[in-house]
Amino acid sequence: MKKVKGLKGWIAGYGQVSNAVEELQLAMDFFHDQAITEAELDEAYQRAHSAIEELEMKNMLSRDEDQMPAVLKIVAGAGGTEAQDWAQMLYRMYLRYCERHGYKVEISNLQEGDEAGIKTVTFKIIGDMAYGYLKSENGVHRLVRVSPFNAQGKRMTSFTSVFVTPLVDDTIEVDIQMGNVTWDTFRSSGAGGQNVNKVESGVRLHYKFVNPLTNEPDEIVIENTETRDQPKNKENALRLLRSQLYELELEKRNRESAKIEAGKKKIEWGSQIRSYVMDDRRVKDHRTNYQTSNVNAVLDGDIDDFIKAYLMEFHD
Repeated sequence: MKKVKGLKGWIAGYGQVSNAVEELQLAMDFFHDQAITEAELDEAYQRAHSAIEELEMKNMLSRDEDQMPAVLKIVAGAGGTEAQDWAQMLYRMYLRYCERHGYKVEISNLQEGDEAGIKTVTFKIIGDMAYGYLKSENGVHRLVRVSPFNAQGKRMTSFTSVFVTPLVDDTIEVDIQMGNVTWDTFRSSGAGGQNVNKVESGVRLHYKFVNPLTNEPDEIVIENTETRDQPKNKENALRLLRSQLYELELEKRNRESAKIEAGKKKIEWGSQIRSYVMDDRRVKDHRTNYQTSNVNAVLDGDIDDFIKAYLMEFHD
């Protein structure tokens, strides 16, 4: 049924393109007969152009992992309350993006900031090609603004890391050495309820392994407070672990492609992928040089043009 649904999507996309091109041809005939204006002809052209470009971009997401749901993790960088507020702004941006595209969001873990904002949040994004589209968001995002948390009204720069991995399901085989898994439990915090602060339902998974990218010993730590059921949280944490291990293997494979590798940025300060400069009303992606002056729309989830520019330039 999943395969049938995917094929129907391609057929529907082709149908939209075909109809848009036919409408454009008719519009051209009507324009020659002076039955419509040049502005109406331009509108027909834009509809056909957008339909073709959308289908072309979808065709670029041909890898197996591109079809999968995604796990997105946001981690506030150094900078205290300002950085934590920036992390929450990004969190809202991605929630709004998901709303626009009909994606379902499930929060796995969220840690509130000390005064405002959030320290970190991990959430699943369920929907067609969620990872394929959102993989372009993987990296460091930089905010420049006059901080509302600074009494002197100084211009401040904050950094937040965004990590995106495909959410694997039971059909994907990932080898986890259970002997290398250890668990901690803790009390989940939340807005009331009998179990809150009484039952240690939150879990913290530690997994020691040899990183396939560095061939060095490494450790993955995952927290999950998704439910008040500890066994369920352990199950969810293991699924997130499988997703991270799968992403490492994918990255190892992708390193064989020089073009893709050249377009990637390490997740470290000073190598931001995108800057959001509030004073200058400018958001710029440093990988593609695509930029816009509509900062508010971007922070409200309108990031499709950034995603499109990335996929067009770095498609393998």
